[in-house]
Amino acid sequence: MAEVPLVFARDWVEFEDPADSDQLFRCDLTWLTSRYSCIFGNGCKGIDVTMPDVGCCVHGAHFSEKADEKRVKKHVADLGPDLWQRHGEQWVEKEDGERKTRVVDGACVFANDADFAGGSGCALHHLAARKGISHVETKPDVCWQLPLRRTYDDFELPDGTEQLVVVIGEYDRRGWGEGGHDFDWYCTGNPEAHRAAEPLYVSSREELIALMGVRAYDRLVELCERRMALSATGLGLVAPHPADPA
Repeated sequence: MAEVPLVFARDWVEFEDPADSDQLFRCDLTWLTSRYSCIFGNGCKGIDVTMPDVGCCVHGAHFSEKADEKRVKKHVADLGPDLWQRHGEQWVEKEDGERKTRVVDGACVFANDADFAGGSGCALHHLAARKGISHVETKPDVCWQLPLRRTYDDFELPDGTEQLVVVIGEYDRRGWGEGGHDFDWYCTGNPEAHRAAEPLYVSSREELIALMGVRAYDRLVELCERRMALSATGLGLVAPHPADPA
């Protein structure tokens, strides 16, 4: 199926962070109420056509900060050869002075091959499942946040005061920088990845709480449910995601 255009009408909502009155959240309701779900291993074609089984784990993951790498390092110590195909490999490298997970055989060092007995895909994701914890705890920030994107905007208001706005939106091709436009395939705008039984704000609860905090997430749920209720009335949604089923 063809991907939808990158630019289309979206519904946004702003609300004050219940835990911090100095900042606002601006959330993309079109994205958060969409029927997107990750289809890795279930139809995902991968961003590189020559490595379809790797999904989006081609470039390795840049660490957001020292604490991010430190947290991942703690869990790497718990990975054995039964879960991690490249167990024992050096797993950190530098790219343009920034630390990231190493690329081995054309993919992230933690990406197990499709035929690996311990399970294909991310070894750190498998570890989280074994431990009975969220993959938010075991994977690098940039990995568990996908397909959500959190950015920060600072605005100077007409009265001279400043306002911090935390934006929660779609991690589309543009989120990867210039190279994102060259991907052979990408999921967030592809109808093949918009078949989930529940909306994204529900399926990505753990990720959204990590990005926003519990109180802000609870407020977001209220707003999303109010928007979803419009569909039940027969009025439809003002700006549904174009990749969603009609």
